[in-house]
Amino acid sequence: MGPLDLLALSPPGWGATLLAGLWNSLLIAVGAFSMGLVLGGLGAWGKIHGGPITRDLLAMYTTVVRAVPELILILILYFGVTDLVNQILIAFGHERIQISGVLAGIAVLGVVQGAYATEVLRGALLAVPQGQVEAAKAMGMPPLLMARRVIFPAMLGLAMPGLANLWLIATKDTALLAVVGFGELTFATRQAASSTKAFFTFFLAAGVIYLIITLLSGWIFARIEAWARRGEPRNSGG
Repeated sequence: MGPLDLLALSPPGWGATLLAGLWNSLLIAVGAFSMGLVLGGLGAWGKIHGGPITRDLLAMYTTVVRAVPELILILILYFGVTDLVNQILIAFGHERIQISGVLAGIAVLGVVQGAYATEVLRGALLAVPQGQVEAAKAMGMPPLLMARRVIFPAMLGLAMPGLANLWLIATKDTALLAVVGFGELTFATRQAASSTKAFFTFFLAAGVIYLIITLLSGWIFARIEAWARRGEPRNSGG
């Protein structure tokens, strides 16, 4: 059987299996990236405007998550937290639950993304020109309106390169979920390769898929950054 036959969408090809794995990978990456943005936004705000205890807790969160290898975090959060939840349910007289693989993957990678997003967004917030913020305050602009019209537009262009990197990390980190048996792209690729012994064909196909995702993502984030930086003076040295 040739490589094209192995990658065909209809049996005995494994194309449909790979596409199903790709769909799960993208679903988890989008969910984790979105969750990371929410956690990162709250974390950045807390680190800048929070009290001493809040800042210490957030510093502990970002330090621990960034210090421990992501594979170890995934194993701890995926198995450890699931077991802890079930132990609590049993202690209160409830039955064990089976947490969805997609939801567990989003939660695990979302916690990791949140730690990195906290620092990316904190840096972008601190880089917003204070003159613009002071001018908005002097005009009597309410805090929410100032955040929407002054701070967010100014920080978006500054944060976009870091957020683009976080998105790419999210897409590739989904491959780590293969170690816990979740059916994302890498897991589906390993299944197909093991069944057919065509390891080179399937892992090369998976690599090409990840490369296409990276190229498309880079193009999309570049367009978003160009839109966010519209009106800014061009760097003559660039």
